[in-house]
Amino acid sequence: MRPFYLFLMVLWGALAFYTGKVILDHGWNLFPIFLGDIARWEWPGQFNLDFTMMLFLAAAWTAWRNRFSVAGLGLALVAFVSGAGFLLPYLTYLSWKHDGDTAGVLLGANAKPITA
Repeated sequence: MRPFYLFLMVLWGALAFYTGKVILDHGWNLFPIFLGDIARWEWPGQFNLDFTMMLFLAAAWTAWRNRFSVAGLGLALVAFVSGAGFLLPYLTYLSWKHDGDTAGVLLGANAKPITA
């Protein structure tokens, strides 16, 4: 699992670096640009709408995985707003916490013990 953890952290580092550079060059003015692209009905808007749907799925999974607890709903909000900036370290943490057990990572409290 260590190569997977390393891979997730390399991705997160690249994203953090790229995001920092964009913020330095263009400021925090994301939402008018993001939503404006969607309103224009062109390819950048299609990508942004698709990405928004992926953010909704990530947030829904995060909330479900934590059984819609208050903490789970809070994490879901962070997942929706932060995207991979949240999910990459969260998946790394979960992989470490569950010792690489994919069912534990993906299902969380919803995992049922396997009986023979």
